[in-house]
This record gives sequence, C-alpha cells and structure tokens, in this order.
Amino acid sequence: MAIDLNEERLINKNILIVDDHPFIIDGYKNAITRYKPDLYKYTFTQGKDCETGYKIVTDPKTSPFDVAFLDISMPVYEEKGIQSGEDLAKVIMEYMPNCKIILLTMYTELLKLKNIIDTINPAGLVIKNDLTFDELLFGFDIILKNEIYYSHSVIKMANQNNNDMDGIDQFDKLILFHISKGTKTKDIPQYIPISLHAIESRKENLKVLFKIKDGSDIDLIREAKNCGIIF
Repeated sequence: MAIDLNEERLINKNILIVDDHPFIIDGYKNAITRYKPDLYKYTFTQGKDCETGYKIVTDPKTSPFDVAFLDISMPVYEEKGIQSGEDLAKVIMEYMPNCKIILLTMYTELLKLKNIIDTINPAGLVIKNDLTFDELLFGFDIILKNEIYYSHSVIKMANQNNNDMDGIDQFDKLILFHISKGTKTKDIPQYIPISLHAIESRKENLKVLFKIKDGSDIDLIREAKNCGIIF
C-alpha cells in the first residue's frame, strides 16, 4: 500500500466538539477541515450532551485534545454534577490543561459572560448569533496562534459598564481589552481600524490619565480594571 508522504507531514489536531445539535457539529467540522489543509489534518471526537462529553474526557484511553468546542447549554449529567458546558470545561481543564477551550452560547447577559471569563478564562468565547463560516475560521486561526478570541458581541458587552471616565472612548477601551487578553501592541491594528502610531499615542495618554509613571502594560491593565473600564 502506497504511503502518502504529504499526509505524513501534516500536523494532527485532535478536536473535541460537544453540542446537542448534530447539524451544528457538522458545520464546525466542515469549516475546520478547510483551515490550512496543507498544514493540518484533523481528528474529531464528538459528544451530544454533558454526559457523553464527560465520559470522553475522563476516559483514560482518550488522547488529549488540542481544541474543544463546547456548547454552554446542553442536557445535564446529574450523576456527576455536570450542569453545563462551563462545568465540562472545568473537567477538561483538570484532565487536559493544555487544551484550548472555546465556549459557545446564546447568552447575552453581561454578568453571565463576565462570570464565564473570570472562572474559565476560555481561549474563545462566542455568541452563537455572531458565528459565520468565515468568523469561525478567523477565530480558530487566532486561537491556534495562542491568542484569545471573543466574538464581536462579547467585546461590545465587555466594554459596557457604568464607570465610564472622561477622556476614554471606545477605541481606548478596545485597546485596553486586547492588551488585557495578551495581544501585542504591534498586532492590535489587526483588530482596530486605527494606526499603530495612534494606538501607541493612546496608550501613553491612558497612562497619564491613570497617573502611571513609567509603567508597563500590566500596570495599565490593572488600573483600568480597578476603574471598571474593563473586566
């Protein structure tokens, strides 16, 4: 039997998808397999609810997953206290700490999303209504580059707060948001339609506003969180 040398050179990505809608699983698989097929090959494992997801993840025979797509709202697994995709994400974090978790939800409540970010800190958080074929590929690309991906509705809600400060506009908030998620300053123009020079200038203005002298990005983000500008 002939060996496909190109196939042998491909990097395998082990993907878990848990969702109680089979057509959504098929959609994810169809999109993902079109991402850099000359570089990656994909192995998919799928579950339909919290129970099947739990049993897949905790099975000693299961190889660690590189990426896991989890619907937040799924039939529960009462026996193990797995009530949602959030609970399943915590199991994955315990058994497969290097797995990049992408949570997908219909929730649009700010406090709910904030709690997900605070407790899980997923590699991706997506409002399902934001999701298109191209958006899924865009997010998948960002996550494989070890960056955080939030769909645009999540970003919009993340910047809603009751502690707005004079002198800080939406671009400033987006800059702070992306820095807080680990995006390098030089890469922020990929996400915000202003120049690198303008971003660097805004960062300096923010440091003045927050009364930070010779501070780092860590200091800037800490002060922004203390003021409730980002969470």
